[in-house]
Amino acid sequence: MTKKDFILLADYIRDAAKYCCNTPFTPEQIEHLANFCHHSNPAFKRDRWLDYVAGKCGKNGGAK
Repeated sequence: MTKKDFILLADYIRDAAKYCCNTPFTPEQIEHLANFCHHSNPAFKRDRWLDYVAGKCGKNGGAK
């Protein structure tokens, strides 16, 4: 997977509550997906991705 794929996946996770019965992903599910992303691409920046999913930073790790 590429950086674009990881960002797209994170965007879908962030928007899930709006479009899927108001049920957001659980922290455990997000961690599991982060493990998958790291497995698919060792250069995956796990902490940055998790922060983006949580809304703590922008797509590239900087300010929102």
